Amino acid sequence: MRTAIVSAMHQELSAVLARMPDEHRVVVAGREFWSGHLHGHEVVAVLSRIGKVAAATTATALIERFEVDRVIFTGAAGGIGAGVRVGDVVVAAEFLQHDMDASPLFPRHEVPLYGRSVFPTDASLTARLATAARGVLADAAQTLGPDTLSEFALASPKVHEGLVVSGDRFVATSPESEALRASLPAALAVEMEGAAVAQVCHDYGVPFAALRTVSDRADDAAHVDFLRFIERVASRYSQGMLDRFFASL
Repeated sequence: MRTAIVSAMHQELSAVLARMPDEHRVVVAGREFWSGHLHGHEVVAVLSRIGKVAAATTATALIERFEVDRVIFTGAAGGIGAGVRVGDVVVAAEFLQHDMDASPLFPRHEVPLYGRSVFPTDASLTARLATAARGVLADAAQTLGPDTLSEFALASPKVHEGLVVSGDRFVATSPESEALRASLPAALAVEMEGAAVAQVCHDYGVPFAALRTVSDRADDAAHVDFLRFIERVASRYSQGMLDRFFASL
């Protein structure tokens, strides 16, 4: 089984590559794909790039060129669901494009010619990823260290499972966040790539799972030092979860 590891941020990808003893770089479609092994498993690691089109191109190349058998996506997101706090992790059960609107020809959010708006992740893969996430968060103090927990005011981080929404717009104001909650009350988090990868994997019949560390609440109080959060929290979370995930295979 060949697993694709798609990282949303350079810091996450660097952490993965540091654990790959035999990574080999291949450039396809202007992207650097790194083939090798992680914990004895064959993997291809790559940066997703930003936005739905870029992420779809990356996913298609992984499937067509590298013939991956499953796709795992890690990254950060804005929390919009009730009770979803900074430092929590959202494991996606399904994805939807919040900016898809071909009405009146099709219902709002429905992807034209698919007859659906929601694309589920693979149940088995998602369950494994959720279990790995819970294990990491249960030991967050050791994973991050007490200083990091204090710096970002992280207390008892939790794992949430459910709907994640994607769009080609960075949601960072209270009115935008409130509008998303009103139109999509089941949504737990918002980001810019996952729904596109989910649709590509649906098209090819490739199992897909994704998790996102909540870096902010997608509103006017969004975290001011995003890159530091990624380095100190999200990257460490994702690496710990990948370690546990591959250990469970």
